[in-house]
Amino acid sequence: MSSTPDLSVYTDRASGLIGKQIADYRVDSMIGRGGMAVVYCAKDLRLDRTVALKLIAPERARDDTFRRRFTHESRVAAQIDHPHIVPIYEAGETDGVLYIAMRYVAGPDLRALLDRDGPLPVATALRIGTQVASALDAAHEHDLVHRDVKPGNILVTTGTDSDHPEHVYLTDFGLTKRSLALTGFTTAGEFVGTVDYMAPEQISGRPVEGRCDLYSLACVVYESLVGGPPFERDDDVLALLWAHQYDPPPSLTERRPGTAPAADGVMAKALSKIPEDRYGTCLEFMAALRAAFGAGAGVGAETSPPVASRHPATVKNTPPPQPPRWARPVFRHLPGTA
Repeated sequence: MSSTPDLSVYTDRASGLIGKQIADYRVDSMIGRGGMAVVYCAKDLRLDRTVALKLIAPERARDDTFRRRFTHESRVAAQIDHPHIVPIYEAGETDGVLYIAMRYVAGPDLRALLDRDGPLPVATALRIGTQVASALDAAHEHDLVHRDVKPGNILVTTGTDSDHPEHVYLTDFGLTKRSLALTGFTTAGEFVGTVDYMAPEQISGRPVEGRCDLYSLACVVYESLVGGPPFERDDDVLALLWAHQYDPPPSLTERRPGTAPAADGVMAKALSKIPEDRYGTCLEFMAALRAAFGAGAGVGAETSPPVASRHPATVKNTPPPQPPRWARPVFRHLPGTA
């Protein structure tokens, strides 16, 4: 068993690391992959326990700025002891490979649940959203901004009893960025985040803080209730980014018939284009949404009602207007744009 994996194998074929040893971990199977990293199920050889092992893409590991940020923020994230944040056991580097070892959570992510079941019952969506909000507020108290809150980073496992049927973990805190004076871009001018859930200030490269995550959480909760994110533009990335910055969010009541009208006002505030106009904390947003749905927040809603089309008639496929001059450098970073 080699302790020095071939990075070219990792780059070209992530499954080539199965059976290899990274630091004190034996890679057993691949769980998932994204633009920055691949996550494996691995065995901690020292403590004989199963962990989730995230290996960072080699090109990131070669970036000195990223390496320093990764080390610092992984340590900060590891200090957050919160029931809805995946615990980080260790973060380090071995033979040029950056890695994070964290608790292995058995269960699907919210993305898989939405793809399988469609819109969630109101009570379920609110329970999940509230747990994520609690995790985000705890991170913000440590001056950490997640910047990539999305269904794929929300793990859902079995809860403790009938009053708490789900237990939610927010993951990927090892790739966050400290909030003060930092933007939604990396030093190479790349986005950190997922376009469907990205706050306007993150898109435009302005400084971000906790209300950036609140916007993303609102997008996730909206999708949990209606089956699709608030803005959808038929794979037109430029039009989607424009919508986040300038278009009002579609009505929640129109896309989920039977929703209390007050919920529209709550969602509009959470999805405000101006961070200061949003709620002060993520839990404040979720409390307002629960109040809008009523104290029962789920009575008669355990079966999802018919939901309007994911592509409202108001969405047109006409090319969006050109961005203002100040925003053009931002849009030039996007695939398929000048």
